[in-house]
Amino acid sequence: MSSGPRKWLILPPLIVGVLLVIVAVRQRQPLEQTPPSEVARLLRVIEVPEVDVVPRVVGYGTAQPAQVWRAVAEVGGRVTWLHPEVAPGGLVGADEAIVHVDSSTYGLAVARLQAEIEATEAQLAELKAQEQNLQASLEIEQASLRLAEADLARTRELHEGNALAERELDLAERGALSQRQAVQSLSSQLNLLPSQRRSLRANLAVKRASLAQAELDLAKTVIRTPFACRLGTLQLEVGQYVRAGEVLFEGSGVEQAEVEAQVVLDRARTLILPQGERPRLTGLDSQALRRLFGIDAEVHLRSGSVEVSWAGRLERIRERLDKEARTVSFVVSVDDPYGVGVPGGRPPLVGGMFCEVELRGRTQPARVVVPRSALRGGRVQVLDAESRLRSRAVEVAYTQADFAVIEAGLEPGETVVVSDPTPAIEGMLVDPEPDPDLLRAIVAQARGEGPLR
Repeated sequence: MSSGPRKWLILPPLIVGVLLVIVAVRQRQPLEQTPPSEVARLLRVIEVPEVDVVPRVVGYGTAQPAQVWRAVAEVGGRVTWLHPEVAPGGLVGADEAIVHVDSSTYGLAVARLQAEIEATEAQLAELKAQEQNLQASLEIEQASLRLAEADLARTRELHEGNALAERELDLAERGALSQRQAVQSLSSQLNLLPSQRRSLRANLAVKRASLAQAELDLAKTVIRTPFACRLGTLQLEVGQYVRAGEVLFEGSGVEQAEVEAQVVLDRARTLILPQGERPRLTGLDSQALRRLFGIDAEVHLRSGSVEVSWAGRLERIRERLDKEARTVSFVVSVDDPYGVGVPGGRPPLVGGMFCEVELRGRTQPARVVVPRSALRGGRVQVLDAESRLRSRAVEVAYTQADFAVIEAGLEPGETVVVSDPTPAIEGMLVDPEPDPDLLRAIVAQARGEGPLR
């Protein structure tokens, strides 16, 4: 069989296949084109809360006793007795005798002055009696003088009438002169008595002052504690001679401790932000300042596994700033720092402990707060009504812990993005995911709950 007829057998199927392809292409429906859809970005968000904010700052300082007593010997002498607790670290109560200095010399001085005072008082009594006697004698002599002068007048009249001789007149005149001299002598003695009395009284006053000084010196031979204290390093023994003015030892008061906490100035100002009328600070004492600012304090000791807290009280704010560190000093006191101690558990607040001091200002009502992480260069990212990202400038009053207080630019209830939207495209669509844990955390911090980190 030849190859020609075979070729004609293949041709019809090819023609049919081509025709079917042409028909299929002509009957095909055009593809529908779907416009590209916008993809929303998943970001964490919170609704801006309005909270009553408790401003808090932390400062650090070393605890010191509020009272320190330097025991100084005010008189010289040998030590004759010491209190059993007179040793380094000894605890002694208030107004307790702890050191006796030999008092024999001072006791003798008191006795001698007392005897001299009694002698001077006796001289004053004798002078008074002498004055009374002289006054009585003067009255008698004055009466005798009147009689002598009357007798002289009669004698002179008789002499003038040639009834008496010259000799009788001379005798009468001599008697009158003698009586005048007696009166003058007594008057002179009486006139001297006031100056003698003043001299004795002045001498008596000097001796009484000397006695008072001697009694003070005698009392100073006993050294007493002005307040309950814990004694520091000392070297004092019975029989040791001490000199007046010599410092014997120091005692630290146990009734109150103080911590002078250094706080950064920019942080400290958040405690005393003006609310309402600005008061004048001149003429205010420490108590008035505490009432004005309403600052509470708490002292913390954190050392390894030990963490102890004490309630404190703001005593005063130091008069000047540290120019280099830009800090202000708040002096906080703790009452009864030893009484709250528990042996083996809670230590007392003693001098030398490095402490953290938390200061709380007066509550600031209805403040807008956001997480600090939501701030980026003074701006926050918010969502509009269509869940689109918008950048907004805000005015920050201050920051504290993990939150920031917003003064202007943001209203309560607005939605703020708290996760990083990088790249942040203005107007991009956002799929918001609420973060209730973060919201609860910053609200709790703003209300002053939990430790301030």
